[in-house]
Amino acid sequence: MSTQNANDSDTSGEGSLSPHPPFVLASASPRRRLLLREAGLRPVIEPADVDETQHPGEVPAEYVLRLARLKAGCVSERLPGAVVLGADTVVVLGQEVYGKPSSVAEARIFLRRLSGRTHHVLTGVCIVRGVPVHEAAWVCRTAVRFGELTDAEIDTYCGLVNTLDKAGAYAIQEHGHMIVAAIDGPRSNVIGLPTEEVLSRLAEFGLELPG
Repeated sequence: MSTQNANDSDTSGEGSLSPHPPFVLASASPRRRLLLREAGLRPVIEPADVDETQHPGEVPAEYVLRLARLKAGCVSERLPGAVVLGADTVVVLGQEVYGKPSSVAEARIFLRRLSGRTHHVLTGVCIVRGVPVHEAAWVCRTAVRFGELTDAEIDTYCGLVNTLDKAGAYAIQEHGHMIVAAIDGPRSNVIGLPTEEVLSRLAEFGLELPG
């Protein structure tokens, strides 16, 4: 239900895609790399160095989609024959974006605000190949509801997980049962990349997919 794409665009240039182009992940995220490897893909890692500052008045869905396109486009310019995947994930409560906390104290504040409430995890995804020009870009949304957390439970979670490395100060794959009560949408999206949706789009780029 909540997995409906917020944005979806495709552009195609003339010509046909050559078979089995290299597949590149424009991200240094170990979680995205692991998700792709678990899906049977072995991407080349080429992190994109881009300014990730949110623009004034930019809503979260527009923000993550812009960054995904920026990351993929940056690497695709260097490797125009490759299929390049860019992505960006944020935790959103209302219209407020929760990035990585700057301290354990801020992580506790984030978790208290999320406690007992439903927030959304948005991932902007862009797959692009420069020669010929072909792009697919969309936003995947997953709703996550936290249980009512006590201060003691928050302290315990912060002691078990490196919350400073996580958007929203949590990771569903790391002791997520301690804080998450329900999820509506792709679990992989909460980890950092909706791999099911990515796999369904990669075939149109001429990429050889795992059997």
